[in-house]
Amino acid sequence: MPKGKTDHKVTEDGKDGQEVEVTKDYAASVDTEAAWLKKGGKYRFGYKKHHVTDNEGLVLGVLTTKASTNEISNLEEVLDTADLPEDIPLKADKGYQSKKNGALLKKRKLKNHILKKVYKNRPLTHWEKVFNKLVGKTRFKVERTFGGIKRWFSGATARYRGIKKMHTQNIMEAMCYNLYRSPGILASNCKN
Repeated sequence: MPKGKTDHKVTEDGKDGQEVEVTKDYAASVDTEAAWLKKGGKYRFGYKKHHVTDNEGLVLGVLTTKASTNEISNLEEVLDTADLPEDIPLKADKGYQSKKNGALLKKRKLKNHILKKVYKNRPLTHWEKVFNKLVGKTRFKVERTFGGIKRWFSGATARYRGIKKMHTQNIMEAMCYNLYRSPGILASNCKN
């Protein structure tokens, strides 16, 4: 959360002051690369992390963006962080659901298991609800990854200023998470 006084600069441009540009000047301690996001009725300031995980929930790739970045617009960047084999189901939050992303998955030969979302004046059909329920039964592993990183490593806290440093923090948290979870996954997959 930006602290300190926010000043507004007003610049008048054009004839008779027709165009007015208003910019905010934050205190020197504010991260100028971060952005605001309103989620769940609350305002948040910072960054978003996007993870690509495997079936066990281990992190394969990490992308860090401004908090204001919309998921629909950056699925390709997220997929570029990991080398995924063809013909696997890609499970993702409904924030990634769009025709463009569906075409992207088809082009990359990945199965589209992105949760279906409700659009204005178009509720989910019965089969879309069934689909979401089936995908949700395995998608919890991704949410567990986010929860584990948040709980074990205080992953919801930005410790640095600047997107490059925050991306490094997110990568380190993902590596630590993978190391923390790997022995348990190996033990559960061993056959006696």
